[in-house]
Amino acid sequence: MTRFASVMTRDVSDTGVYIEWREATSIPLYRLVSFQLERDARNLDTVPQPLRSGKVLSAVYRQGAFQRSTGTPEGYGLRLLVEPARVHSSAEQIKATA
Repeated sequence: MTRFASVMTRDVSDTGVYIEWREATSIPLYRLVSFQLERDARNLDTVPQPLRSGKVLSAVYRQGAFQRSTGTPEGYGLRLLVEPARVHSSAEQIKATA
């Protein structure tokens, strides 16, 4: 079943985001969810590139403290399931010995 919820975001990075949750229902740990920012927020300079294109598949990996009023977590940590950015430099080579 598809559900939509408006949330407040905190601690946004290239690999994850924490969302404040005010709904009466909870999301189980490790559940896959689609996350997207509102259209106006996607164009801000501080928004990481993976979140600018729209929906991002994410996994719930952390729950916040539980609210007494609803018994549900006050927020969730989401891990964005995106390919990490790779930096390639043909001028630099890394040498290692073992």
